[in-house]
Amino acid sequence: MRGLLMASDLSKSPSRRGALKCLAFGGAGTLFTLSGGVFTPIDLAFGATDDATLARAGTPLFLQISDSHIGFNKDANPDVQGTLKQTIALVNAMPDLPALAIHTGDITHLSKPEEFDTAAQLLGTLKISELHTTPGEHDVADAAQSEYFNRYGKASNNKGYYSFDHKGVHFVALINVLNFKAGGLGGLGNDQLEWLENDLKGRSASTPIVVFAHMPLWTIYEPWGWGTADADQAMGYLKRFGSVTVLNGHIHQIVQKTEGHITFHTARSTAYPQPQAGVGPGPGPLKVPAEQLPKMLGVTSVSERRHPRALALTDSTLA
Repeated sequence: MRGLLMASDLSKSPSRRGALKCLAFGGAGTLFTLSGGVFTPIDLAFGATDDATLARAGTPLFLQISDSHIGFNKDANPDVQGTLKQTIALVNAMPDLPALAIHTGDITHLSKPEEFDTAAQLLGTLKISELHTTPGEHDVADAAQSEYFNRYGKASNNKGYYSFDHKGVHFVALINVLNFKAGGLGGLGNDQLEWLENDLKGRSASTPIVVFAHMPLWTIYEPWGWGTADADQAMGYLKRFGSVTVLNGHIHQIVQKTEGHITFHTARSTAYPQPQAGVGPGPGPLKVPAEQLPKMLGVTSVSERRHPRALALTDSTLA
């Protein structure tokens, strides 16, 4: 098994075809070094795995896991617990583990207490000391929307959005699955946007920023609701920073773009793939031949480089 950090190489003004390109069907992985808002790819599938290359990737800063969907048992993957266990095993086998992990939502499939219990048991086996989360729409599907917040709401005072600092990087967790807009787009809402503006005020523009939410904070494909309606306002508050990385899940595949110093990156699921945008009748679990499934599941690892200070993303699959 391998670590999970893959991404497509997109220009600043990509065509629709280019913008929707992803390596969800790819192989080993790609390492991306972020400097001044621009990623430089190193393709791990073509032998660039020597010690010097890996050293340039920097010190592991944090790990992103997304869309575990504990409780799902359909044909696309009848054993989501098994693939999450595989993911955790490959993470725990990393020679240099980060102290921080982020789960970008849909921890569970139906927000059931037993699903959250199972997820907590599995995630508790990660050899990582600190776990931060943001909910997906599947995590707040219960009538009272309380199961997620009873377990993970303390950091945000049950609001779902909060911030913290880790090794000189400012992390911002946003929630965009409680205020859906027309067409199924996510929403942040005025209160959260006002909080975000205030949270960022007074911070140096040289501070590296990592923002994470469940649904993409850029419009990948509006007909399927793959975006957040009021994300542009949030991104406006981030434009003055020299290094901003925006991480999401929800679409179960890697799509990436860069706008100025802001890089957007969606993660693979640990459960099942979804179709590429606009391919087929709509989003949802995508059944593939069993031998292809490990290539389409994975996690993202983020490292810190010191000279110059920057972030590097590494995508890998379970293949």
